[in-house]
Amino acid sequence: MSGPLEGIRVLDLSRILSGPYCTMTLSDMGAEVIKVERPEVGDRSRGIGPFMGNQSSYFMSINRGKKSVTIDIFNPDGRSIITELIRQSDILVENFVPGIMRRLDLHYEAVQQINPSIIYASITGFGQDGPYGQKPAMDIVVQAMGGMMSITGAPDGPPVRSGSSMGDITAGLFTAIAILGALEARHKSGNGQKIDISMLDCQLAIQENAITRYLHTGEIPGPLGSRHSSATPFQAFKTKNGWIVVAMIGGEIDRWGLFCNAIDHPDLIEDPRFAENWIRTQNYSQLEPIFNEALKRKTSEEWLSEFESLGIVCGPVNNISQVVEDPQVRHRQMITKVNHTSLGKIDAINTPLRFSETPALVEQGAPELGEHTDQVLGNILGIGERELDRLRSKGAI
Repeated sequence: MSGPLEGIRVLDLSRILSGPYCTMTLSDMGAEVIKVERPEVGDRSRGIGPFMGNQSSYFMSINRGKKSVTIDIFNPDGRSIITELIRQSDILVENFVPGIMRRLDLHYEAVQQINPSIIYASITGFGQDGPYGQKPAMDIVVQAMGGMMSITGAPDGPPVRSGSSMGDITAGLFTAIAILGALEARHKSGNGQKIDISMLDCQLAIQENAITRYLHTGEIPGPLGSRHSSATPFQAFKTKNGWIVVAMIGGEIDRWGLFCNAIDHPDLIEDPRFAENWIRTQNYSQLEPIFNEALKRKTSEEWLSEFESLGIVCGPVNNISQVVEDPQVRHRQMITKVNHTSLGKIDAINTPLRFSETPALVEQGAPELGEHTDQVLGNILGIGERELDRLRSKGAI
């Protein structure tokens, strides 16, 4: 069985993280992804450590399953090759600063003339238009400008960037979703279209709580540590030997009474200051010292066992080593082995996508720089060895 995107070809002109994360997701679902890199230099992420031998772990983590072709997009001969690959592709993904693709005459209107059915996806910091349209951006910039850093971290602490590159990764995922939508639309119309994804837009889209609260109340949200803005208890607690999280959102079955009895504070159950979830949250400052003192009395294992027996949602705060060795993670095979040309079998994160009929597969690791140049240009474009030699001598590939 093959992935759901088998037969779809992606021309990947992106680099670093947002675009490569998008195209990796498409590759996991069976698409053929042709990654175009600069001759001799490659994607800049190849230089980011740590390294396994001379291979970047960072690069390998976001480029599995792709074919690397070295083409100088700024070389006229190289650009001609790109044009021919566009004719043979279903999707083009790029994340250059706005204006560069137009200067190269590879903007959407030009590409549409070459291949009217192509889906052309652009990822930029701020989108293709507007007052910031020509500005470059990086993950931390959009996390800062999009408000994410203002609501992350401890109260009264400095702004904190998310521990994962949420600016880049959310943009990559939204782009993959948009591409799938455009593919479905093409089935009906036969036409491709342009997709314009702004990293800043994506930051707003994932703040379902903070921005909506501000729009409806006028109050500016701030950082709450691990707490939830609308639920109590819903946070991380220090125990006798570590940390756990408890998540009690209220609803059909309110286990507040069970929680209070478990922490030896039945007096809280009938207290009108804490009678309902929203009231508890508003009076959180009075509950915090009680919670903190109570949870320190037992180990994480003891609390988790007790809370789980009461149906209270909870879990340990794992470090990365504990995550990798977690029995559920292992059962779901989220850590897998992939084949790498020079390193052999290496450990890698698996795809979280699960299909019953067309499985997503992670088997091949990231490519060596230019590993598939001759194969792709020969098999897809019919370029022979003599022409390949000429193109190399001109610095085009």
